[in-house]
Amino acid sequence: MENLIALLIAAPLLGAAVLLCGGRRLDAVGHWIGTLLAAVSFVFGAILFVDLLGKDADHRTMTQHLFSWIPVEGFQADVAFRLDQLSMTFVLLITGVGSLIHLYSIGYMEHDERRRRFFGYLNLFLAAMLLLVLADNYLLLYVGWEGVGLASFLLIGFWQHKPSAATAAKKAFLVNRVGDMGLSIAIMIMFTTFGTFAFGPLLGTHEEPGLVGETSEGTLTAIALMLLLAACGKSAQVPLQSWLGDAMEGPTPVSALIHAATMVTAGVYLIVRSGAIFNAAPDAQLVVTIVGAVTLLFGAIVGCAKDDIKKALAGSTMSQIGYMVLAAGLGPIGYVFAIMHLVTHGFFKAGLFLGAGSVMHGMNDEVDMRKYGGLRKYMPITFITFGLGYLAIIGFPGLSGFFSKDKIIESAFAKGGTEGWILGACALLGAAITAYYMTRVMLMTFFGEERWRNRPTASPAAPGAEPAAEHHGDHAEPHPHESPSSMTIPMIVLAFGSVFAGGLFSVGDRFVHWLEPITGHSHGDSPLSAATVTTSTVVVMVIGVTAAYLQYGRRPVPVVAPRGSLLTRAARRDLLQDDFNHVVLVRGGEHLTRSLVYVDHTLVDGVVNGTAASVGGLSGRLRKLQNGFARSYAVSMFGGAALLVAATLLMRAV
Repeated sequence: MENLIALLIAAPLLGAAVLLCGGRRLDAVGHWIGTLLAAVSFVFGAILFVDLLGKDADHRTMTQHLFSWIPVEGFQADVAFRLDQLSMTFVLLITGVGSLIHLYSIGYMEHDERRRRFFGYLNLFLAAMLLLVLADNYLLLYVGWEGVGLASFLLIGFWQHKPSAATAAKKAFLVNRVGDMGLSIAIMIMFTTFGTFAFGPLLGTHEEPGLVGETSEGTLTAIALMLLLAACGKSAQVPLQSWLGDAMEGPTPVSALIHAATMVTAGVYLIVRSGAIFNAAPDAQLVVTIVGAVTLLFGAIVGCAKDDIKKALAGSTMSQIGYMVLAAGLGPIGYVFAIMHLVTHGFFKAGLFLGAGSVMHGMNDEVDMRKYGGLRKYMPITFITFGLGYLAIIGFPGLSGFFSKDKIIESAFAKGGTEGWILGACALLGAAITAYYMTRVMLMTFFGEERWRNRPTASPAAPGAEPAAEHHGDHAEPHPHESPSSMTIPMIVLAFGSVFAGGLFSVGDRFVHWLEPITGHSHGDSPLSAATVTTSTVVVMVIGVTAAYLQYGRRPVPVVAPRGSLLTRAARRDLLQDDFNHVVLVRGGEHLTRSLVYVDHTLVDGVVNGTAASVGGLSGRLRKLQNGFARSYAVSMFGGAALLVAATLLMRAV
């Protein structure tokens, strides 16, 4: 069975190679090739999952060594794969949700002339993400990490004829490069400290601690903070969150794949996989929880003010990943629940993004929710599937999000002390805001008056524009309709996951027992009972829903957004994150560069040029003594002899 591990990656990688190199003769079937190979990878993953279930719980790790990548004395890097409960969870999520998004894209990208290339990029992304989670060492993980960054750049900027898409792709790439530097520095410190990159020797097991147990806390803290920096980049956490909202410029299937189920979860995987390092660095763990708590509130507030349906969901993604990072920072108390929420989020957030794409498909690519309203009558399947995803994300009792988010809030309180109360309160507040902004999205889109009627007809699209592009501008009056089955079937499947996944995981603590051999698990000492936490979570959810209903359900929604409060205006601009980056990083970088150039010109060049000028001036004066006249030389000799005689007489007198 171990030989199938490499095939998990090989299938989508082959699809990417064929679709990107095969030329236009594959245009008619390229989308089917890409979807088939994604499904093949899922089948291989399912077979391996069944095989793992048949093994003893403590011996479910499978490895496959392909070849030595860098066989240098003192520096050994292998291309080897590791399949255990943690990586298996990600494999099923990546290939399962990825296959559904491939199928959805067949209908969504039907009229795009570059559809074959799009599916090639999707396959490349799947291969890179699978390499990231299956790597047996940090160096190979870094290859997958960079591959994911490359694929996301290509997918976000797929419609590069739009300046906004090209800019968003560059922004995502550059911001992620900051995080990538953190991962590369962490790997360098690991090698200089431990002499290896491999997970086994470094991280060890519960029975046999790895090399991290023999290292100083300061070194481990430095490694953990660099890993956190990397996670902030990929998972759009503060302070590297600014790229996520702009990344919605890519096609909607890209938003569902990258920003719901896979890429943004890579940082959570990195933290949980490196749990042994973080467990030995409590200061770094505290920073992780702070980053998660700040981000979950940051993203939720941003989501409240967005009228673009995809950007509202992007703020939601940022917030929900914040919950996962918060849980991962809690250590063994929260590792399992971070991954559990990651999986349930993969179902309901992918379903929400695909539902948003279905709405846009029926509304002439309109993204402004103020120009929606009453769509439940025209898109019943989209309404039901989107609605189930909505109920899951707000934590409605019995649905997936209820089980996973409730456990994270409970774990936050179980941290104990003042820290536990603060983190638990932030998580509860985030749950209330989540219920508010998601109810707002639901009401503005599917309920109320039909605000899309009798709109002015827009000018026709520019010649050469992509037929399926999301233009984000004015369109002709839409005629809402349900999407084709290739789009609705994946939405229905994801809706089932949104409803049932959390309950299936929680029955008998199945998910806890599944991951516990890898992540460990402890219950902590919560000051609140589980029933109290659950009741509080439901109460704040009801408060959020009620507040949104009173504001958007009982009064007409204006087509033009009102000016709003200072906080609302700031949230519309992503809480001024781009302004902060421009002032602190761009202008700050410019001033720093000018200062360094000034020091270089005045000090460094001044010393060098001054020395050269002094030597040149002195040599010019000395050169005048060599004039070619014998009388001058005789005078010089006489003067020198006189000085010697005078010096001799002076020395004798002394």
